[in-house]
Amino acid sequence: MTDTLTPPAAPKRGRGAGDAIRYWWGGLSRPAQWGIGVPVIIVLALIPLFPPPLLNTPGTSFGGVMAQFAMTALIAVGLNVVVGQTGLLDLGYVGFYAVGAYTVGLLTSPNSPWNATGSWLNDKWAWVICVPLAIIFTAATGLILGTPTLRLRGDYLAIVTLGFGEIVRLLADNLGDVTNGSLGLSRIAYPRVGVSSTHPNGYFSSGNLGDSNSWNLLDRANSGVWWFWVGMILVVVVLLFVGNLERSRVGRAWVAIREDEDVAEMMGVPTFKFKLWAFMIGAGIGGMSGALYAGQVQFINPTGFNIINSMLFLCAVVIGGQGNKLGVIVGAFVIVYLPNRFMSVNLGGESLGDYKYLFYGVTLVIVMIFRPQGLFPVRQKLLTYGRKVFRAMHREPQVAVQTSGGPR
Repeated sequence: MTDTLTPPAAPKRGRGAGDAIRYWWGGLSRPAQWGIGVPVIIVLALIPLFPPPLLNTPGTSFGGVMAQFAMTALIAVGLNVVVGQTGLLDLGYVGFYAVGAYTVGLLTSPNSPWNATGSWLNDKWAWVICVPLAIIFTAATGLILGTPTLRLRGDYLAIVTLGFGEIVRLLADNLGDVTNGSLGLSRIAYPRVGVSSTHPNGYFSSGNLGDSNSWNLLDRANSGVWWFWVGMILVVVVLLFVGNLERSRVGRAWVAIREDEDVAEMMGVPTFKFKLWAFMIGAGIGGMSGALYAGQVQFINPTGFNIINSMLFLCAVVIGGQGNKLGVIVGAFVIVYLPNRFMSVNLGGESLGDYKYLFYGVTLVIVMIFRPQGLFPVRQKLLTYGRKVFRAMHREPQVAVQTSGGPR
């Protein structure tokens, strides 16, 4: 007689809510992930139109806050490629951000001697045309900076990149004949979409305040909401691009460099080439975010690209979780949302929003104490055939135990 016995499953170790969501999401098929992700994105797109009372920012436009969040999220994803995935400490990322913004400003602002609108740049689509130009030019800047400096490591690389960020800001401040110096560049181009009698300058103009009483979503959205939608589209495109790189040979090389560059080089990984790839890709994404910023505010000057902003971008990556694409987006939301949320709260006659650096510091200290790897630390797994391996490892084992009857 043969019996088939199935032993009881071993008890699972306790997991936090973040790990439970991660394992559940990793077990879904690609179509199921898209089926869940698309409705979530749609809900996020509608939140600025109907802000929940607990999430709203009474002291400022919630749509403008979300537009700023989308721009910072784009920066955090680009910086995460350099810092989180490759392990290169970049303290001057704001320099690439400034290069992208000034590329758009120099080509479209009337204050610039290089203004090309009205010649080969169409006024209506000038900003759209300048975005890929900003990406290409900023990536080339990353190549020029990275070629002589990426042979450095650790603190030495951090100091060099810190100097690069300051050099870009000082050049923008002192080249008055080109950048208009501290006076900045105004009337920068933006997409001329939706021009009508009710919106004489289009949906993306800063004069579009939206109609909160209208149920037409296009009329209800103010300029901040429109820029948030554009930023969301760019973030999704960049996430897909970076995610595909992670699952490729490039992503595996980045992980190897981050864990131990010397061992990766001994195993045959051309570390310098892949570090340069990461630097150029991160720079290009930073230039894209700079172009988004220039079109949104329609005015740039050197003070907007100081070293403090570079530190805040790095804080978004550290708080969210280095190496986790979605985690750094959460970190960007924390960095942008906290000071705007407390702007309407007064304490002792002063707005708590003026103490934003205090909030950043307290948040960073708390996260480093209780979650030293960030709110959503990266979970390493095999990147090639990762989904199949994940399912095989988490399938409940069915062990057949055969017993034979009869006298012993």
